[in-house]
Amino acid sequence: MSPSAAPRPSVLFVCVHNAGRSQMAAAFLTHLAGDRIEVRSAGSAPADAVNPAVVEAMKEVGIDISAETPKILTVEAVQASDVVITMGCGDTCPVFPGKRYLDWQLDDPAGQGVDAVRPIRDAIETRVRALVAEVAPS
Repeated sequence: MSPSAAPRPSVLFVCVHNAGRSQMAAAFLTHLAGDRIEVRSAGSAPADAVNPAVVEAMKEVGIDISAETPKILTVEAVQASDVVITMGCGDTCPVFPGKRYLDWQLDDPAGQGVDAVRPIRDAIETRVRALVAEVAPS
């Protein structure tokens, strides 16, 4: 198998109570790591659209997620991932022996507007940059 055909690490972001946070994290990882990592996000229920405040906050940093839809969390999604990052919901995510889990505790300011989303976005970006360096070094 040539190096270019090597499988990419798969990262699943899960935020059961707020799919927007996992969507932001997945968008940052995809943006920063390019095609070096397969990235997915999930929440507790499927959504028809991403929270408009999340879309606006991400557009401010040059990432358009308006066409994406957070997916519902499934056991299969967890099993198919090399790294599972739970965002404040580790106790509700299925756990499998030998799989790598990371839990991020993020402040979640009250309110749904973009002003409430920006600090979450910035905290996620900082952590995702560190994850890129660890999981997919250049």
